[in-house]
Amino acid sequence: MQLFKTPNIRFMKYKYIALAVTALIVLAGLLNIIFGKGLKLGVDFGEGTLIRVMFKSPVSVGDIRSELGEVGLGNSVIQEAGKNGREFQIRTMEVISTKEGPELESHEKQANDVIVALRGDDGRAEQAAGLRDLNGIDRRTLAALLETQFPGQGEGLAEKVIDQRTAIGIYSDFAQLSEAGVAPDVISFLKEKTYLGKLTLLSRETVGPQVGKDLRRRATQAIIWSLIGMLVYIAVRFKLANGVSAIFTLTQDVLITLSIYSFTNREINLPIIAGLLTIVGFSINDTIVIFDRIRENQKSLRKMALEEVMNLSLNQMLGRTVITSGTVFLTVMALFLFGGKVINDFAFIMLVGTIEGVYSTIYLSCPVVLFWQKLFKPGKGGRR
Repeated sequence: MQLFKTPNIRFMKYKYIALAVTALIVLAGLLNIIFGKGLKLGVDFGEGTLIRVMFKSPVSVGDIRSELGEVGLGNSVIQEAGKNGREFQIRTMEVISTKEGPELESHEKQANDVIVALRGDDGRAEQAAGLRDLNGIDRRTLAALLETQFPGQGEGLAEKVIDQRTAIGIYSDFAQLSEAGVAPDVISFLKEKTYLGKLTLLSRETVGPQVGKDLRRRATQAIIWSLIGMLVYIAVRFKLANGVSAIFTLTQDVLITLSIYSFTNREINLPIIAGLLTIVGFSINDTIVIFDRIRENQKSLRKMALEEVMNLSLNQMLGRTVITSGTVFLTVMALFLFGGKVINDFAFIMLVGTIEGVYSTIYLSCPVVLFWQKLFKPGKGGRR
């Protein structure tokens, strides 16, 4: 398939404009990160607890904040995770001074305080009567309860009940148990021994301060070492100018992506770092292909100026670049639109990185090599 038969775009003509635009975006991003909102670190790199809950009936963020305020956690970050007003993500970052144990235990206590506060008076009468909350009970406790009535079947029945709760999010009616193949006599028993509380805990992640600090350090090292590895590889395979250009290009790839990410106020977590490293690999792959074509053309077009060789090579590889990057872009766009909340941030950073990778290969990697040649080989008219 040939998208462009004879393209003749003078890419290098716009190199100064491209560098100016890049500098403005990076500068704006750094100012926002340092003096503005900054990067919003997720629980992976900070410390605290990330809790995801679902209610039987819609509630408001204001109601949740009011209930958390009663236990001193009114400043928690509360985000609606679904579109029906029933699912929420709550992030607590405050560290409670306690003599009972280390800070990690303090965050665990906060998580329990959040659940207790959100439940409020719900189920107090039922609990006083000895009933258990089917929306809050864990698998082991439920198995022990079922074992009293159905000897030898407790584990299997508990697995069915909990798996169904995980699939639908929360039980709003005991009739939903039949959808999981739970027998009528088991449902009748659960109606007698349990009740359906107003919320359920979907997930909980807790990170202590030392763990968050260590993860930040390792994430930074991973990015730096990957850039150094690229510099060595490109310098050996091509020339030092190409290696320097690759590092410059990849560094600004990371900076621009983080800048755009900071403007959108999205959280930085471990999957996002994985996305950044993926962007680095994707961008350098396209850059190497362009560098390789430039080297081939220089061998056969020795009298042509380097800038013209670059324009020619970029035009020759334009179809390949569009097809390769376009395929990745469409795939990531599908993840972004239909992949759900969990993968949305990763898909977003990959979307930005895919576009940025193509842009930087054309308008940054080649101009940097060109400037390097003019700086260290004066008087040669830009030729090798």
